[in-house]
Amino acid sequence: MISTHNQTSSVVLSQRLRLTANVSLWLLFLLCIAWELFLSPLRPGGTLLFLKALPLAFAFRGVAKGSIYTMQWTAMLVLLYMMEGVMRAMSDPPGVGILLAWFEIVFSVIFFFSAIFYVRPAKQAAKQAKEAKQAKKTTKEH
Repeated sequence: MISTHNQTSSVVLSQRLRLTANVSLWLLFLLCIAWELFLSPLRPGGTLLFLKALPLAFAFRGVAKGSIYTMQWTAMLVLLYMMEGVMRAMSDPPGVGILLAWFEIVFSVIFFFSAIFYVRPAKQAAKQAKEAKQAKKTTKEH
């Protein structure tokens, strides 16, 4: 349910997209940690670069619940991980690091599009409610 000041409209949000976003977020989180600790760290033995996964942890609860706000800001955050994946796919020496970078890109893109298409119906309903409110206000003035 999306609630505006006087109006409540029912919007159906895709549970499949929410689940896809949740799974891809977890996979991205686990990949970032495993990559920097033991799969292909920048230095042997691992580095503190695994902490790059920490911001993703703040989104787990909201994404699991299907929070529109959390989906929106996490979709923007995940673009940073996609950019890092592109940079590392292009600059890492040949080996497992490039494959991991492509996984990072794929998980980021899956999350991004799942989140965008998940929130889309809610944003459209909110826009329609706002336009209806503006139209009602305009007709009262005339």
